[in-house]
Amino acid sequence: MADVRSAHTHPQHREQPPARPEEGGGLPHDRLATAVPRSRAAAGREPADTHTPGITGGASDEPPARRGFVALDVGTARTRSVSSGGCAIADRPSAVVGRPSGVPGPVRPVRHGVVADPAAYLRLVRLVLLEARWSGAWPPERVLTGVPVAATPDDRRVVSAAVAEVAGCEATLVEGPLAAAVGAGLDVTGPRPCLLLDVGAGLVEAVVIDGGVITDAAVLQLSATTGTGLPFYALDGVVDMTAGLLRRLPGRLRSAGLVVTGGGARQERLLERLRAALRVPVGAAPEPEHATIRGLVSLCPQPAPAARTTARGR
Repeated sequence: MADVRSAHTHPQHREQPPARPEEGGGLPHDRLATAVPRSRAAAGREPADTHTPGITGGASDEPPARRGFVALDVGTARTRSVSSGGCAIADRPSAVVGRPSGVPGPVRPVRHGVVADPAAYLRLVRLVLLEARWSGAWPPERVLTGVPVAATPDDRRVVSAAVAEVAGCEATLVEGPLAAAVGAGLDVTGPRPCLLLDVGAGLVEAVVIDGGVITDAAVLQLSATTGTGLPFYALDGVVDMTAGLLRRLPGRLRSAGLVVTGGGARQERLLERLRAALRVPVGAAPEPEHATIRGLVSLCPQPAPAARTTARGR
């Protein structure tokens, strides 16, 4: 059974910086970590786009009209990408072949939503981004990619460095659940907060979005999933985590209900458990496993300053 730990935060403390997992190792397996609510002011103090040292903003030999974007969603089990010249979502396994030790077998660069093997992650990013050459969007002007809510600065640097090495352009990092909310059609900058639960293969994130930023979040890392979805023990953890997040909100903010994204949103027994426990409307987004990549694509055409405001790019 999952070892669940909750850290409740009163709404009046929203000016505090978000809690981060332990350096280097991330959150323990099957451990719930509730991020401290974050205000727009706190979000504004954090850096926007992350640039890798050595990458300059000089003129490119590529004609401006041909420069485009690439949206990249690297998950524990699947990696999705779309380029500005492409017409469909490229969906492939995240595992790559090759180990430094020479031991055969696939390597999973990402575990529980964060990079666990930087060398393998670089190989995966190179494989995915270089496919964009065939779409005519190369070199891209920028790459938007999702990161977990609880990603550490080191996690973000690994992602940005890989993008810079392969594509030679800026990486705009967007919190995955925020991109998923955009892809699900939620009005993330509207007057009413949005509630979203993103259920991935190794990471579950429940968030409150208000004014275009994530103001409260809870995260559950899973040690494993099954072919039919979340294991039974994980259902309890996901429901308890989401209920704890909603309890911190005023009743009027819960009335709009909860939208579920990620591959786990197709698990009807999870939706039923959430409806019974939360007593609010609960529904899955259309094609929920592609909500994050759709959101990143929606944000890509925006000018960089607008993307930072709407998507809190980092």
